[in-house]
Amino acid sequence: MFSHVIEPNLELRLYEERFLDEVYQTVITNRDHLKRFLPWAQKVEGPETTRDFIKRSLQQFANNDGMQCGIWEHGRYVGGIGVHWIKWEPRYTEIGYWLARDAQGRGIMTKAVRAIVNHAFDAWKLNRVEIHCDPGNVRSRAIPLRLGFKEEGTLRQVSLGENDRLCDSVVYGILASEWKK
Repeated sequence: MFSHVIEPNLELRLYEERFLDEVYQTVITNRDHLKRFLPWAQKVEGPETTRDFIKRSLQQFANNDGMQCGIWEHGRYVGGIGVHWIKWEPRYTEIGYWLARDAQGRGIMTKAVRAIVNHAFDAWKLNRVEIHCDPGNVRSRAIPLRLGFKEEGTLRQVSLGENDRLCDSVVYGILASEWKK
């Protein structure tokens, strides 16, 4: 299975069944924190929802159509990062991420995004990576800018937010030729 040590106490791992309880509990503990920008958090009804997500994630990886990884800091699950899909002909993808409230502010997500973008450009030889963020999610929007992505525009009412309200999405992009490892 895919895993990547970012630094001695920070690691990305593909989701596996053995992580079910830890992933489920972290999502439930952070549901109120997450649901404003990530409506899927509202729909996690029990461990079976998380089990289904893990199965879909492993199938996605097996199909070479992206991957979903958990983020572990000091051996504790603190969030997730995913390559939502891969368009192989134009060679681009979109990534998304979330972090538990008590893990924010330490650079964890910036390091995780850097690792995933490196993988997209080096291992998969993609040409472009996108990140879409809710305009109001200031912390999430800071990450692509910190890593050299360009803000390319705002798509109006293309995603669902809390309580299924239609939300805008700010698009950030970077090309392989612009990426500095």
